[in-house]
Amino acid sequence: MVERPAPLGHFTAGAPTLGVEEEFLLSDPHTGRPSLRNTEVAAAGQELGIDLQLELSRCQVETSTSIGSHIRDLRDQLCESRAVAADAAAHTGCQLLAVGTSMYDPPPDSITATPRYQQMAEQFGALTTGVMCGCHVHVGVEDREQGVQVINHLRPWLPTLLALTANSPISAGVDTGYASWRHILFGRWPSSGPPPYFESANDYDDAVATMLETAVILDPHMVYWYVRLSDHLPTVEIRISDVPATVEETMTFAALVHALVTTAMQAISRGESAPIVDQDVLHAACWRAARDGLSGRGLDIDRKHLVPARHLARRLLAHTGPVLAELGELEQVTASLASVLHHGNGAIVQHRTLARRGKVADVIDVAARRTFEGCVSQKGVVVKSGPSAQ
Repeated sequence: MVERPAPLGHFTAGAPTLGVEEEFLLSDPHTGRPSLRNTEVAAAGQELGIDLQLELSRCQVETSTSIGSHIRDLRDQLCESRAVAADAAAHTGCQLLAVGTSMYDPPPDSITATPRYQQMAEQFGALTTGVMCGCHVHVGVEDREQGVQVINHLRPWLPTLLALTANSPISAGVDTGYASWRHILFGRWPSSGPPPYFESANDYDDAVATMLETAVILDPHMVYWYVRLSDHLPTVEIRISDVPATVEETMTFAALVHALVTTAMQAISRGESAPIVDQDVLHAACWRAARDGLSGRGLDIDRKHLVPARHLARRLLAHTGPVLAELGELEQVTASLASVLHHGNGAIVQHRTLARRGKVADVIDVAARRTFEGCVSQKGVVVKSGPSAQ
């Protein structure tokens, strides 16, 4: 059974702790259209021993791990969570998809009927109709002051993390031309984007207070910066990523984020300040990452010119390599990254499938299989999806 998650934040001596949240799309296995059954799927999940959270849209659910001090602590949880969530979806006539956004638009009445989500719909109108499935990694920090400095150190790496995990090229039944359409949808929210460079926790809090005062956000949980301080846990939360297509890609992403934060903490302890990256340059780099993903070019922030995105991914691996080696993860992450660069991430596979087969239905079938690739259910059998699972 999947246990109810413990809080996703804590700091221990040595490597910081981490926890992972993944958001998934529910679709009709016959039509591929969004399936507005998240409450039914969550109820089925309870019977199967998994706590599935409801999201803004009724065609979404979220899983979360307990905390661990190492990515290896979470491997089995990530696999089992996907498998059991897929079981719960199948029991209600849905299929679970690890995709960054819906490939078809949901109907108008798709907002989850909770007071907070209904208030968001009233305040922000059509912004709430976009379906966005992300992966959020919480990493424990000692205190908010350290957390703000970690955020500063992570800012330059946000575009590369997005390119690595891009998994939403199709929307409204067509190829958008982007690797991460979720990122474009997410960018419409007034509180989203790369965070500014902050001098202190007070500086951070002042920015949040301004957003509250101007009603840009309803509450601190609506701070949608791509990396932020948690509003209720002692963590930094990295939320730039589309939900990765496979559990292996999620583990690679989480391991890189964990190592990035640990590397930042080591730099902070040595008195090293984070590079001050111009906000407009960072916005441009994130847009470029959403546009091309891993298959094209990315913005070299230091030199301010375009280079192959794969080079930036390898630069990220080199930057985090010493910490990954200390954690015993370098070999695994290196192999996983090499596999993604060779075979393609979620966006590349979706583009390739659509180009070869010409039907969105085929893309959905492939995405459904890859969602729980290598995972088993609590009964020890590989989960089925699609009509045959009903």
